[in-house]
Amino acid sequence: MLHEKVTEQILKCFYRVYNNLGFGFLEKVYENALCHELAKQGLRVNQQTGIPVYYEGIIVGDYVADILVENSIILELKAAEGIRNEHLAQLTNYLKATEKELGFVLNFGKKPEFKRMIFTNEVKSSLSRV
Repeated sequence: MLHEKVTEQILKCFYRVYNNLGFGFLEKVYENALCHELAKQGLRVNQQTGIPVYYEGIIVGDYVADILVENSIILELKAAEGIRNEHLAQLTNYLKATEKELGFVLNFGKKPEFKRMIFTNEVKSSLSRV
């Protein structure tokens, strides 16, 4: 599995934060708490990382990923009823716009839930040739 050890640490931290804070806070509270937990595990963490979007070689927009772990894994945090298709589309676009291949939508809703998404660079490069 891609980034298996780090993935395991991320999910343990996600559930630790959820079990301590529970449901009902703003996403930013969960983001700060999760970054604290991830850093305690010795992981490199960046919050609110800008992701430029290119079109024909020029920057046409910017996304902002909630958390980037080990400069490899994008975390998109939600505090919603459930993970929706729009959340998955958002993460897909983050992965498409970068060389990152793995991302998670982590939802701190009434029930904690997550979705793991892989978008390999091999697939990205084949799409750009179409």
